[in-house]
Amino acid sequence: MPPVAARGGHELRRVDGRPVRVLVVEDEAAMTDLLLTALRYEGWDVRDAADGATAIRLARSALPDAVVLDVMLPDMDGLEVLRRLRAETPEIPVLFLTARDSLTDRVAGLTAGGDDYVTKPFSLEELVARLRGLMRRTSGMARPEPTAIVVGDLTLDEDSREVHRANEPVALTTTEFELLRFLMRNPRRVLSKMQILERVWNYDFGGQTNIVELYISHLRKKIDAGREPMIRTVRGAGYVLRPTD
Repeated sequence: MPPVAARGGHELRRVDGRPVRVLVVEDEAAMTDLLLTALRYEGWDVRDAADGATAIRLARSALPDAVVLDVMLPDMDGLEVLRRLRAETPEIPVLFLTARDSLTDRVAGLTAGGDDYVTKPFSLEELVARLRGLMRRTSGMARPEPTAIVVGDLTLDEDSREVHRANEPVALTTTEFELLRFLMRNPRRVLSKMQILERVWNYDFGGQTNIVELYISHLRKKIDAGREPMIRTVRGAGYVLRPTD
C-alpha cells in the first residue's frame, strides 16, 4: 500500500463517506475541551457526556464508532458504563482514560471489555493515534488506513513507529516520535510553541514552552544532521516542517 501525505490524505471515514463518530465521556471540563478540539481537528463528529447515564443515552441515539471513556465518573464508574454499552453494542471500540497507575486497574479495564487505555496525564497525539488504530480495525470504516506518513524524503510509520530519512533509519525517543508525527501531519503549516505543547505533551504540563525548543533541537540533530534542513524556525511564530525537494 503506498504511503500518503499528512492529514487530509488519509482521513478516516465511515463506509458511507460520512465522518466517524466518537463519544467522549469525561467529567473534567478542561480535559473535555482539549479532547473535543483534538478529535474535531481530525474531521470527526464528536459528542460528549459528563456522566455515565448521559453517555449511555447518547450511545443509543448517536451510535458512535468509538468511545473515549473515563474510568472515574460522578454517577457510576467507567467499568459499569462499559458493561452497559457492551450489552447493546458489543463491537464498539472503547478507549479508557484513567488516572490510576496500577497494573490491577489496567487489567480490570481490559478484562471488562475495554480495547485499550491511556493513563493521565497523556499526550493528545498519542490518544488520537490509539483511537485511530482501534477504529481502523473495525468493519465500519471505509478501508484499512495507510500507516505511513511521508513528507519529502522523510517517512514515519505510525504502527511500527519506525522513521526513515532518505531510506536511512532514525532512532527517536517516544516524545521525539510524537513531536515529529505532529509536525509531519501538518507539513508547511507554521505551528506555535503553545500549539505543539498542547498537542504533544501532557495536557497538564503547565505551559512551559521551553521544553518545545529543547525537543525541536533534539529532532533537528537526528532528522536534519548532515542534510538539507526540513525543520525550520519562523521567528516570532513557531516551527514548520517543509520537504526539501
